[in-house]
Amino acid sequence: MIEKDGRSKDWVVWCRSREKDEEQRPFEVDGKEIFSNRSKQANPKAGEKTDKKGGKGQSVRWKARLLQGNIKCAGSEECASCWVHQDCHVADEQKAALNKAAGVSGGKDKCQVRLKGRERNYWMGTEIDMLGGYGFQGQVTAGDSSDKQGKMGAGYNNLRRTKKKQKCKVGREEEGCSSNRPELAAFLLALRDTLIEEPLLYLGDNQSLLKAVNRWIGEGGKAMLVGAPDADILAATIEILRKMFETGTATFLVKVKAHRTEPANEGADILADKAISDPKVCKECYQRTNRAVFTWKNCAARQRK
Repeated sequence: MIEKDGRSKDWVVWCRSREKDEEQRPFEVDGKEIFSNRSKQANPKAGEKTDKKGGKGQSVRWKARLLQGNIKCAGSEECASCWVHQDCHVADEQKAALNKAAGVSGGKDKCQVRLKGRERNYWMGTEIDMLGGYGFQGQVTAGDSSDKQGKMGAGYNNLRRTKKKQKCKVGREEEGCSSNRPELAAFLLALRDTLIEEPLLYLGDNQSLLKAVNRWIGEGGKAMLVGAPDADILAATIEILRKMFETGTATFLVKVKAHRTEPANEGADILADKAISDPKVCKECYQRTNRAVFTWKNCAARQRK
């Protein structure tokens, strides 16, 4: 807090911008404004996303975000300002970082598990903890896929080891795109990055992944890869699962609800989206098959395969 006698100079105030007819606030007497997005309210470019008051950027959290399970950032409806003491020096790089953060678009809020402090009760009541996920004695991982504009991406995230994350583009889009193929690719990334001897809990939001793997579990009819649309990825996945089974390693696949603030799954979703847009990300599982591919256009002039 700012001292009443005004001797403190080590302070930063982030607040709503003052309107012209409002009185001067106490910290403005000895302070200076280093950032304001007030200028963004005027003359938006054609096609630029704006909020109700004309400002651009998505830099604030949604109301009732914990109840809705929504971590997407919303458009700011108010102008914001940042004030420091008039004797405080702020580098141009720091000012540029503030402007960049306020103008970000289409981002998501950070979603992190905190099992200590005031957030513990919330995380202990989530679906994943009720299933024993946060107390699992092994690696807790999640994968997700992205299928946009004729491109496929896969992402894998490790909840215990935050630095162990991978993403890749998924090939063979010439034969048609689907969400099932990158979902399998994301699971394969998680298996490759986990030691054979480590128990694994995998969280996925796609039911087709569980159905594809379940055919190869236990006794029953003879399962074959002939005719499977993603046989190349499924074969590599089954081979790793076979090795884990032979060593007695437990592997669990759990279906979770999509976009419900599950940190590992949300992190994988972000990685999958970045895999498509980032030109530096490599492509995997790109070998074509001998299938005949037919293309046509529907009423909306969209090409289908």
